[in-house]
Amino acid sequence: QVTLVESGGGLVQAGGSLRLSCVASGRAFSEFGMGWWRQTPGKERVHLAAISGSSRSTFYADSVKGRFTILRDNAKNTVYLQMDSVQPEDTAVYFCAASLGFVGDSRARQSAYWYWGQGIQVTVSS
Repeated sequence: QVTLVESGGGLVQAGGSLRLSCVASGRAFSEFGMGWWRQTPGKERVHLAAISGSSRSTFYADSVKGRFTILRDNAKNTVYLQMDSVQPEDTAVYFCAASLGFVGDSRARQSAYWYWGQGIQVTVSS
């Protein structure tokens, strides 16, 4: 059983930066792949980024590649999403999630991730 808690969301101006954090409970954090998703009302939840347990493999959706960076610190049981050059289209609820293995697919199903955080709002003003 793993509990995930996101933090760091809020209001940011277009062109600015934001750093989301997700702290995991439990043991064996390094054995889980981690991912970030986002969702806006009326739209499907989108797989944005993923990172393997060792940090040797990463995935980014085209919409965020070059702007967002996924990072993890296994000693702190924490995964981060560094969001740079944010735009109003980035406004959404952001979720972190844990998978049994690395999920490097833009079309990944939500069920590929076994544990989910509660979600945190990010709003980008123009």
